[in-house]
Amino acid sequence: MLSSAGAFEWAVFAAVVLATMGLDLALFGRGAHAMSFREATIRSVLWIVAGVSFSGWVYVRLGADAAMSYFVAYLVEESLSVDNLFVFLVVFAYFGVRELQQQRVLFWGIAGAVVMRGIFIAAGTLLLAKFHWMMYVFGLFLVFTGIKLAIEKSETVDPSQNLALRLARKYLRTTDKPQDNKFFVRLGGKLYATPLFLVLLVVEFTDVLFAVDSVPAVLAISTDPYVVYSSNIFAILGLRALYFMLAGMMSKFAYLARGLAAILVFIGVKMLFADVYPIPNLVSLGVIAGVLIVAVGISVLRPPPPRSRPPSIPEG
Repeated sequence: MLSSAGAFEWAVFAAVVLATMGLDLALFGRGAHAMSFREATIRSVLWIVAGVSFSGWVYVRLGADAAMSYFVAYLVEESLSVDNLFVFLVVFAYFGVRELQQQRVLFWGIAGAVVMRGIFIAAGTLLLAKFHWMMYVFGLFLVFTGIKLAIEKSETVDPSQNLALRLARKYLRTTDKPQDNKFFVRLGGKLYATPLFLVLLVVEFTDVLFAVDSVPAVLAISTDPYVVYSSNIFAILGLRALYFMLAGMMSKFAYLARGLAAILVFIGVKMLFADVYPIPNLVSLGVIAGVLIVAVGISVLRPPPPRSRPPSIPEG
């Protein structure tokens, strides 16, 4: 499907993203340093304000319907991203990645995610434009994924079983010795991938798996590439700061996954019945916001019993 936005709208989107990045750097600098909770919170709020405010631009240029679609898509992507940050936390703990190294991995991981989301969104919109029945495939997939997430018990994420990690260790020349913040190092005249590069591969591969869920979910809300891509990018670019803000509190949101499962099922049903009874985006916004509020509220008011401690982090 062709976007309702022209070259000017795309240029403004790029300018707003670059301006927000510039403000971020101007406020906190670009040098490597430990990110405090206060700094992470301010940077997260900066990106959230930029993302939410951009809906005003969409309203001015593309109309109320597009602006509402953008806002709902942004809320869905931001919500799914918060849950996905837990996996990053487990991966970093498994590999024993220090905070400054985490920042480097997240920076390049998010840069890769920006490119990959563009590819996924372009492919998804093209499929929906050429094959209308793909809407039902996406809808059924979301319903299946949501039900699966709801009925399965929480499983411990095992980064050692990650496909990208296993392939890298099989086909790349790697070293088990940490090399500070380097992704590659030359030893004995030969180039080796460092453990930090393996972490980056796991993060990138994990984001691809996340995109399989999130992109169809957002395409259920809008098939306009401008709306879908801009909402995704604003949600993704704030993830690094959001990670450091929520890193110590992720265990508090024990029921968030159940809430996200309900949201995925709702969006899947919305997609399946789009031709028969299209659900207005305002109703979708109310449902999604309500589910998130309830999930977070239950997590705070009725926290689950503490789990057993995770396995020790392997050395090297």
